Amino acid sequence: MRILMLGGNGFVGQAIVADALEHGHEVTSFSRGKSGPGLPEAVTQLVGDRENGNYDALRTGEWDTVVDLSAFQTRQVDQAMDVLGDRIGRYVFISSHAVYARELPPGTDETAPRRAPMRAADVLTNETYGPCKVACEDDVLERYGDRATIVRPGKVTGPGDSSATVVYWVRRGARGGRVALPTTPEQPLQFIDSRDLGRLVVQLIEDERAGAFNAVGPFTTIGEFIQLAAELAGTTVELVQVPADSAPARFPLMEPETEWNSRRRDPSKARSAGMPVTPVRKTIADVLAWDRDRGEPALGVGLSAEEEAALLGQG
Repeated sequence: MRILMLGGNGFVGQAIVADALEHGHEVTSFSRGKSGPGLPEAVTQLVGDRENGNYDALRTGEWDTVVDLSAFQTRQVDQAMDVLGDRIGRYVFISSHAVYARELPPGTDETAPRRAPMRAADVLTNETYGPCKVACEDDVLERYGDRATIVRPGKVTGPGDSSATVVYWVRRGARGGRVALPTTPEQPLQFIDSRDLGRLVVQLIEDERAGAFNAVGPFTTIGEFIQLAAELAGTTVELVQVPADSAPARFPLMEPETEWNSRRRDPSKARSAGMPVTPVRKTIADVLAWDRDRGEPALGVGLSAEEEAALLGQG
């Protein structure tokens, strides 16, 4: 199949591209060409800029499927759909679990109520990101109907993770010792391995499946996550709970308890459609190995060893 990626250079895009190429598909990537380490030579690269509406490179050509990774507001999806029209077969929109209403019970599936749509926002924040994605979903569904597929990932991680938020806790567990934790160890997490997400998206394309799919992985907790990282690195940790406001801007992945149920989505529909389930242990092991191979560069989040020691009264 001929697959057009709208934004394929980033972390998630590369996982989808890798799976598509592995399964024999032709891939074209449309992006500014500025982010990520670059795509394989087999990928046809088209240059444009969605921010200023430059879609000239897409005004000719036909594709079986478009995978839209880089739209966050309706203007972006609407412009892309206007340019592509019926020169594509299916529109796969990569949305987010942030579209769902807050304070839902754990275990909700794709039928759970969503937040009120927001067609535009001057700045994307925790308050505007989800509603803007809702409006994007609505526009794609209105335009393409049963030729539309919506994928709603949770937090994505894995080797090559361009976000420092998960890597911080992998490193911190691997280092061992007393770990400052501004929440209880029971705070839930529900990542998805980027390779599982890539396989799901390509499988949905191959099967021409319509509808929405929760792309989320196994349940875990922040405490279990840190302990697994320590075990894989051959160290031990002691989790020390510190006040939640001790350094709130520095600790990644911390969520208020009112948001915890959002880390308990039901992935059964996506799994039935072919989404693999990489064990959390393997994901952590692969992130740890990848991070060490690249030399563990500075992350810009979390506490330094000295700051953490001071917070724990060891400095």
